[in-house]
Amino acid sequence: MKALAPVGNVVLVVVDIQGGGDPDTHSVGLGYMAGRPERNARAVDLVAAFRDKGVPVVFIQEVHKPSLVDIGRELDGAEGPHCLEGARGTELHPGLDPRPEEYLIRKRRYSAFFGTELDLVLRGYRAETVVLVGGMTDVCIHYTAVDAHQLGYRVRVVTDVVLGSGEELHRAALRAMARLQDGALVSRAEVTDWLAGVPAGAETGR
Repeated sequence: MKALAPVGNVVLVVVDIQGGGDPDTHSVGLGYMAGRPERNARAVDLVAAFRDKGVPVVFIQEVHKPSLVDIGRELDGAEGPHCLEGARGTELHPGLDPRPEEYLIRKRRYSAFFGTELDLVLRGYRAETVVLVGGMTDVCIHYTAVDAHQLGYRVRVVTDVVLGSGEELHRAALRAMARLQDGALVSRAEVTDWLAGVPAGAETGR
């Protein structure tokens, strides 16, 4: 992952990998392309690898009140009610439980930046590059990547650790994000290769 090395501190942002371990619950109101269990397992492994090297991890969780007072226009399209507070399907996937020193940021809109403290947290880490994994590629990952780009961050989307609402929508979103920045799309293998060169406990890029 050569594109990451010269661009300062790196933070892994895990976007909306929810479901509480039940493959059906988080899918209520949402459609997913095939491969969700495999994506979740890769995300758990990648989080562990980042932690082993002391590279910060931030977790994002979409949550809405059962009254849907905070869901905005999310129901205007193909989606039904989802990520309701207190529902098992809204819980993070097992193995992605934030540690006490890590941030869990709850959001009410697609972008992990919109109306949240994510930018403040990333500035605290002096992040220059954000690595995105999670879902959905064509919705929350795409919107988060666009906002990160507009806020001045370099973006790396791990293409085999994100999942879209459909195969074509997934691919179209990846193409759109690739147009934002050179090197925006990376593989898990490239990220792992980059991590291998980071000294344990190092503050990347400083």
